[in-house]
Amino acid sequence: MRQEIVAREHEIEPVPGLPERLPAGEVMLWQGKPDAQMVARRLLKSRWIGGYFLILAAWAGASGLYDGQTAGGILFSIAVLIALAAVLLGLVELFAWAVARTTLYTITSERVVLRFGVALSLTLNLPFNRVSAVSVRRLGGKAGTIAIQLPSGHRLSWLIQWPHVRGWRFAEPEPALICLPDAEKVGDVLALAIAQYRSRHSEHPRLAMSRPASGISGVAVAAE
Repeated sequence: MRQEIVAREHEIEPVPGLPERLPAGEVMLWQGKPDAQMVARRLLKSRWIGGYFLILAAWAGASGLYDGQTAGGILFSIAVLIALAAVLLGLVELFAWAVARTTLYTITSERVVLRFGVALSLTLNLPFNRVSAVSVRRLGGKAGTIAIQLPSGHRLSWLIQWPHVRGWRFAEPEPALICLPDAEKVGDVLALAIAQYRSRHSEHPRLAMSRPASGISGVAVAAE
C-alpha cells in the first residue's frame, strides 16, 4: 500500500475501506464506523439545539402573554419556532447518518486508515511510524472517540478532517475515530498493534503510557 497520508482515488475499492489491497504480511485487525445517533447527539449537539428552540418557544409564549397578544398569534409564533427546530434537527440527523454511512475505519498490523467524506471521499493513511500517541475520550459506557497524535511536520488540515478530528485542536489537528460504540475495545486493539509494531521495528522497544486527562482514558503510547 502506498504511503500517502491523503488519497482520493478510491471510488472502486479493492477492499472495503482501503484504497489498495494490503501488502503481504500485513493483517487487518479491526474495522468499524461511527454510530450515527452518537454523532448527532455528541458531535453535532442535537439535544442542545432542541433545548435552545424549546427555550425560544417558551420565551415567545411568555413574551406574547406579557404583550397582550392573542392566543392565535402566540401559537403561531411557537409553531414557527417548532417547525424551524424540526427542519434543523432533521438536517442534523441526516448529516449524522451520512457521516456514518460514508465512513469506515480500519486498523491493521501496520497502520490506521480512515476513509470518510460525505461530499468528497478521502482516505487518511496513518502508518504506525507516523503515530506519536493515541488517546481515548469516553462518551459514556464503552463508547468514545480515539484521537491520533502525529509528529511535527505531518499536520493535516482541520477542515479536511472534520468531523473526524479531535475537537479544539486547531493548531495541531489530530485525526480521530469518532463516536465508536466500542471505543474501549478498539483502543486496546490499537495500543497492542502499535506495541507489536514497535517491537518488530526496534532493537530496544519500549512502551510508554499516556496520563489520562479529564474524560480521557490512558492508552499505550508507542515510542522508540
